[in-house]
Amino acid sequence: MIDEWLVFLLLFLAPVVSSIPIALAYKSKGWTEKLPYLSVFGIFVSVLMSLYILFVVPKNQQFVYDWVPDLGINIVLITDYLSRYMGVITALIAFFIAIYGLDYMRGDYRPSWYWFFFNLFTASMLLVVYSDNLFLLFVGWEGLGAASWGLIGHWFRDDDEIAYVGVPKRKVGPLELSWPPSFGGWRAISTIRFGDVPMFFAIAAIWVFAGTLNISEINWESLFLTIGCAGTIILLVLLLLGLLTKSAQVPFSEWLMTAMTGPTTVSALLHSATMVAAGAFVFIKLTWYIKPWELHHVPGLNYVYIFALFIGLISGLYGALSASGMLERKVLLAASTMSSLGLMFGVAAASYWIHEEIAGMNFALLVAFWYMAVHAFAKASLFLVSGHLIHATHSRFSVGDFEFGKRMKTAFGVTIIATTFLIGMPPFTAYWVKSGMDEVMEHLIHHGMVIPIVLLILTSLVYSAILARFLSLNFIKGEKPEHEHVEGGGLMKLGYVMMVSMLFVLVYLIFTSAETAGFVHAGFIPTSFAVGMAILVAYVIAIYKPRIPSLAKLGAFFNDRMYLPFVNDYILPKTGFFVSHLVQDYGNRGIDGFFNTKVMPGLFERISKGIRTIQTGYLTNYVKIVLGLVMIFLVIASIGGILI
Repeated sequence: MIDEWLVFLLLFLAPVVSSIPIALAYKSKGWTEKLPYLSVFGIFVSVLMSLYILFVVPKNQQFVYDWVPDLGINIVLITDYLSRYMGVITALIAFFIAIYGLDYMRGDYRPSWYWFFFNLFTASMLLVVYSDNLFLLFVGWEGLGAASWGLIGHWFRDDDEIAYVGVPKRKVGPLELSWPPSFGGWRAISTIRFGDVPMFFAIAAIWVFAGTLNISEINWESLFLTIGCAGTIILLVLLLLGLLTKSAQVPFSEWLMTAMTGPTTVSALLHSATMVAAGAFVFIKLTWYIKPWELHHVPGLNYVYIFALFIGLISGLYGALSASGMLERKVLLAASTMSSLGLMFGVAAASYWIHEEIAGMNFALLVAFWYMAVHAFAKASLFLVSGHLIHATHSRFSVGDFEFGKRMKTAFGVTIIATTFLIGMPPFTAYWVKSGMDEVMEHLIHHGMVIPIVLLILTSLVYSAILARFLSLNFIKGEKPEHEHVEGGGLMKLGYVMMVSMLFVLVYLIFTSAETAGFVHAGFIPTSFAVGMAILVAYVIAIYKPRIPSLAKLGAFFNDRMYLPFVNDYILPKTGFFVSHLVQDYGNRGIDGFFNTKVMPGLFERISKGIRTIQTGYLTNYVKIVLGLVMIFLVIASIGGILI
């Protein structure tokens, strides 16, 4: 049996160490063409270690290595249910994408930069997944942020229009709706940092009040009761800001769209098992240990979970509607990812009202996590297909008729499988998970909340239509591509074929695992079947009619993300510059005038003049002044004595 610490060291360090040689050899074209295979091998080692943890390492085992024990900051790893499965999902998806990237990134102008940050990205997410200590988790969290900046802005030269997001020179009012790769990287890191700072303060507050940062050891009930209602709300909202910005939920969603300026391999990894999934995963993990369904007596906790529930569901519907008007392949998929993540947040938050447990685990959290797994493999498959289509057509917009589809049989088939298995159509993989989701939201009706089930059904129908539209416009009823290059791409095909095959493994696990028995039961409930059939109808209609000319203006409005980019690119910058001008013109000048030019210098000048008036140089004058002061003091003392 291998020592567990060696397993974890290989899991985290193999991807990073294996990418160092190519980073050091950045000046040698010969070596940078050969060394990517070593980087891919490093990720393969992580796959083996994650499988070893899943099948060999004891469940719910905690591994502690003292780091700064006096401060409660230690390297603490855990093999709970979520970590064991999410670790395998993360490593496998990164490995399949890396294989695809051997073809996709061949001939790139800076492979050293790409492979180093790609592998750092993978290792950082694995650290987030297995960490039980919040500070250690935050280290991986920041690693994700740094790597995302390097990868999203990888094509920093901005010299190829195909890497842009939006239509060049297209304006809506004063705002140009076109963004280059360099801007995409900057926006991602700046938006995420907006949430990371309050999240860090929340972690610090947990350490102060709980005395430990180990998630599984924190007495959450005692912590919340100690800090009271307002403290609980503030603490959890600060934490949520970090999670919501990372997962691009409303109103922090815009960075996810412009992040599509990065290579497709980055988009696939970003949207499936890392980065945006990290926010939803950490929310599920924290809720797993907080157990809010047992803490209804804790004041303020219900407000936080209501907030998370509706932010998630509103983000889900917003993302689906935005995608419905989009023609850019990757941006459409990005908006649909935001929609899926919103559903994950919403269902996980609904656990506050769900007491049902299967195999000792909360049913709502199981639904959220398994939907994350299905979405990860399906969406990664679609992104990889999208990248192949961009190579084949030299266009980032959806084009492709049925004749083109027949020449891209593998990509066509994978797209059919990925979309049908993801939307919730019976009897495919996501149908059983979505049926569990329906059951969770139906349960909220008993708590006086009808809106969640309505938002879920609306989102599911629109989501089905947008993925069908993606299929139709790229392989069936789209425009004939101006350029076609369908030859080659063997490793790209291998990557997305292996990726989509995992959806069959997941449906097998759903029917054979004890903890997913509730999904199967929910799938045979008439209402779930009715929703599934409605999703199927929406899918078929959207394939047959991917474009509706009479709704073109509405589609343009959705494509423009309902003008939310104005908030990020126009209103906030204008507000920021206005405030900075106020500070510069009035604040800085006022401070300068007070301390340097007017108030304080004038005060000292008057004091000095007063002092100079008595500086005569004659001793008799000084004696008179002193005697005068003494007489005044004696008079005051005499008056005081008389009054007493």
